[in-house]
Amino acid sequence: MAVSLRRTALRVAVSSARRVPSSIRYPLQRNGVDPVPRLEASRSRGDVVQLARLLGTRVWLVTGYDVARSVLADSDAFANDVRELIGRQDRAPAERIGGLGMTDQPDHGRLRQVLTPYFTRRRLAELQDDIDRVVSDALDDMAAHGPVVDLVERFGFAVPFGVICDLLGMPEVDRTAFRQHGAARFDLRDAGTSIFDTAAGTRQFLIDLVAAERRAPYLPDGIVARMVADHGADFDDVELGGLADGVFLGGYETSASMLSLGTWVLLQHPEAWQALRRGERQEVDRVVEELLRFVCPVQVAFPRIARREVMVGDTRVREGDVVVVSLTAAGRDPARHVDPARFDPTTEAAGTLAFGHGLHRCVGAELARMELRSALVALARRFPDLSLACDPAELRFTELAIVHGVEALPVRLS
Repeated sequence: MAVSLRRTALRVAVSSARRVPSSIRYPLQRNGVDPVPRLEASRSRGDVVQLARLLGTRVWLVTGYDVARSVLADSDAFANDVRELIGRQDRAPAERIGGLGMTDQPDHGRLRQVLTPYFTRRRLAELQDDIDRVVSDALDDMAAHGPVVDLVERFGFAVPFGVICDLLGMPEVDRTAFRQHGAARFDLRDAGTSIFDTAAGTRQFLIDLVAAERRAPYLPDGIVARMVADHGADFDDVELGGLADGVFLGGYETSASMLSLGTWVLLQHPEAWQALRRGERQEVDRVVEELLRFVCPVQVAFPRIARREVMVGDTRVREGDVVVVSLTAAGRDPARHVDPARFDPTTEAAGTLAFGHGLHRCVGAELARMELRSALVALARRFPDLSLACDPAELRFTELAIVHGVEALPVRLS
C-alpha cells in the first residue's frame, strides 16, 4: 500500500512538472563532450548516489561502469514501464508514451520480435549500398554549398535522416514534413514531461503511414510495409506506428549527434582522421568504438523502477525507487579506463554502453555502427583537409537534453 501511494503521488508530481529542477540537471548537461564537473565529482560519493527525493520516492544515479551494466541487464529486479509515472495514457494514441524502451516482458518480447528480423546481419548487409549512396549524396551537397558549410545540417542530420527514411519506406513527398516533426524531441530546457507532447507529431505521422500502407503499399521492402504485411493482423496501427517511431527515434537524432560531435572530436585528433582516410577495418572500428565511448550522445538510459528491495552496488534501493544510469559517466569510469578524459582510439574499447545493455539494448546498434563507419571514412577521404571554420568558443551545444548535440558546426572543406 505504501509503495502504491508513493507511486500515485509521484505520478501526479511528474505529470504536472513543467521544468526539470536545477538541482538534478547535471546528468543531462555537458561541457562540450565532457561531463560537467558536478557529475564527475559525484564519483567521490560512490558509484551510486541519491539524485533526488520526490514525495517519498528516492531517485538514484548510477555512474560506475560495472554497476551500470548490472542494472541495465537486470530486468528481473527492475522494471522499465514508467508510463504510470508519466501519466499520459489518457491522451490520444499519438500522445501516449511507450515503445520498446518503456515496456517490460512479455510485451517487450512481443514487440521486439517484430523488429528483430529487419536488423539481422544479412538484412543489414543488404543496406550497405543504400547507406553509401546516402553518404555520397550528402558529400556532393556539401561540395556544392562550400567552401564553408554547416556540417550538422548538411551531413550530421542528412545522412541518418536519409538512411532511416529509406529503411522505413518513407515516400519522398513526405520527408520534408516528417523532418520538421523530428526537432526538439530530446530538448528539456523549457519543460519536463512536455517532451512527450512534442513526440506526438512524428508518432502520428508514422501511425498514418501504417494506415496508408494497409491501403496501398508504397515501398514493399520498407520496414513499415513489411510490418504491415507480416504482422498487420496481430497489431493495430498505433502499435506498429509506435514501433516505427522507435526506429526513427533511435536511428535519427542519436546518429546525427554522433556524426556531428564525432567529427568535431576527430578534427582535434589528426592521427585518428588519418586512420579513417586509410580505411583499414580494424583501425576504423577502434576509432568508431572510442567515439561511442567518448561522445556517447545518449546521456542517460531509460529510468528503471525497483520491483523489490535490491542492492545496487553498495547501496540498498527500496521497492518503488527510481534508478537512472548515466551512460556519460559510465563511459568515463576511471576504474575501467586509465585516462578516461582522453580520446585514444589505439586502445581496446569493447563493451560500450552507448547503446544500452541487456534486454533493452538498442535493436539498431549495428546499423548505427555501419553508418558511422561509412560516413566518417567517406568524409575523411572526400575532404581530407576539413577544418573548423569558427572559433571553438563560438560553438553552441545543447544545454539540457537526453541526447546531447551541437547546434551547428561550421567547417571549411579545403
